[in-house]
Amino acid sequence: MSGKLKWVTDIEKSVLINNFEKRGWTQVSESDDWNFYWMSVQTIRNCFSVETGFRLSDDQLVNHFPNHYELTRKDLMVKNIKRYRKEMEKEGSPLAEKDENGKYLYLDFVPVTFMLPADYNLFVEEFRKNPSSTWIMKPCGKAQGKGIFLINKLSQIKKWSRDSKTSSFVSQSSKEAYVISLYIDNPLLIGGKKFDLRLYVLVTTYRPLKCYMYKLGFCRFCTVKYTPSTSELDNMFVHLTNVAIQKHGDDYNHVHGGKWTVSNLRLYLESTRGREVTDKLFDEIHWIIVQSLKAVAPVMNNDKHCFECYGYDIIIDDRLKPWLIEVNASPSLTSSTANDRILKYNLINDTLNIVFPNGEIPDCKWNKLPPKEALGSYEILYDEEAAQADGSERDLRNRTGQAFGFKGSRTKDAGRSAPTTWK
Repeated sequence: MSGKLKWVTDIEKSVLINNFEKRGWTQVSESDDWNFYWMSVQTIRNCFSVETGFRLSDDQLVNHFPNHYELTRKDLMVKNIKRYRKEMEKEGSPLAEKDENGKYLYLDFVPVTFMLPADYNLFVEEFRKNPSSTWIMKPCGKAQGKGIFLINKLSQIKKWSRDSKTSSFVSQSSKEAYVISLYIDNPLLIGGKKFDLRLYVLVTTYRPLKCYMYKLGFCRFCTVKYTPSTSELDNMFVHLTNVAIQKHGDDYNHVHGGKWTVSNLRLYLESTRGREVTDKLFDEIHWIIVQSLKAVAPVMNNDKHCFECYGYDIIIDDRLKPWLIEVNASPSLTSSTANDRILKYNLINDTLNIVFPNGEIPDCKWNKLPPKEALGSYEILYDEEAAQADGSERDLRNRTGQAFGFKGSRTKDAGRSAPTTWK
């Protein structure tokens, strides 16, 4: 196809615009014929709504799947993962194996979570089993740490309850649904501070599943040292790693933004815990990501005009067990530091190189594999077609010794490639 690719965006971020302009693509308005629209999640909702009757043509691509919220809304993500586990169990899959306490051996990667108000009575039952536990409440549809708080007493959520006689839970507003999750109160600390991982994952198709892992993720640190003390439950600078919250702290560092690269984390863990343990941790993180994508694949509208770059948030506990906290549909493209800006510019650049091979005008009938040199800092995390071709998914050895259709799950920046360890 000849001609310059025509783009439009409703997100005015320099890391996007500079990438489009560097390629010599042409900016147009949304009422013109465009080939690529980098949309906000609000716009994608309108784009695919029944009312608009809008149809994308074969030479148009957008950066979200129509119902991306099946993974990126906190309540739906948990619901889909729970359903996936039950289906695996029903099928008698070895992946759904449990230990003597009834805990999943391989699929236990989301903290115990309930939806409020719907699961209020179930939550109370669970809370009473371990009344000294701490729980974290999050509004389902909000981001950047908005509306989050911690509780360790039932009375702290009674203000939401309007009907104590029946002990049923009534939300202040019928629209505002919350998830309440067991708080990971034993996080791995570095320098006494809590942190989480932000990892970027590109999905080009859900059926068959094909996803890429970006090697240049980062850790986000709290500005205040962690304490499990109940007197600090309200101090979000201790508990929430979101930059949107931490940047308001007195101890926020504007030079490094409280961030570490993933390769720094790997070096730190290798020197303090050993290489084998570190490799196992990163394998488990990759496992979690692929299983979460598999959990939503059956319900995802696998539109051929779509791709998605997700921001995964992972917390590691002091036993080096990783936990999936949430997945973001529009990971922030705002740069808090110079390094941040470079990372996000390169993330967009590498993403565009995969979804627009050679910068060509797209054709949804393509089934092109990007050449290896076009991957940049991405690596193939999972390729379902390749996995099925070698029959690997029918063999439990994949879970206990071999890569599960993964290609090179060892990060290349560590300068080596080792066999995948799994559990």
